[in-house]
Amino acid sequence: MDRHPVHRSKTVKAWLAENAERIELHLMPGYSPELNPDELLNADLKHHVHAARATSTDDLARETRRFLHRRQRQPHIVTGYFHRRHVRYTIQ
Repeated sequence: MDRHPVHRSKTVKAWLAENAERIELHLMPGYSPELNPDELLNADLKHHVHAARATSTDDLARETRRFLHRRQRQPHIVTGYFHRRHVRYTIQ
């Protein structure tokens, strides 16, 4: 978690308090995409879904959903995000 305002909202703080025994927080510098597994998914998405080929916003949304559904069926790829050198801190 970085210091983004969304992460400091009352809603997020309440959720964290309710789920404290189920989650471990790692504080990250403000801009550190290499430390964030979400950014690895974003990079994968951008590599495989090309906005320039989309003919409309709906087309881009459809292709994005297709990609994400495909990744849901490929847990070995998603697990691989967490084994990258900079995000190994996420593995217990």
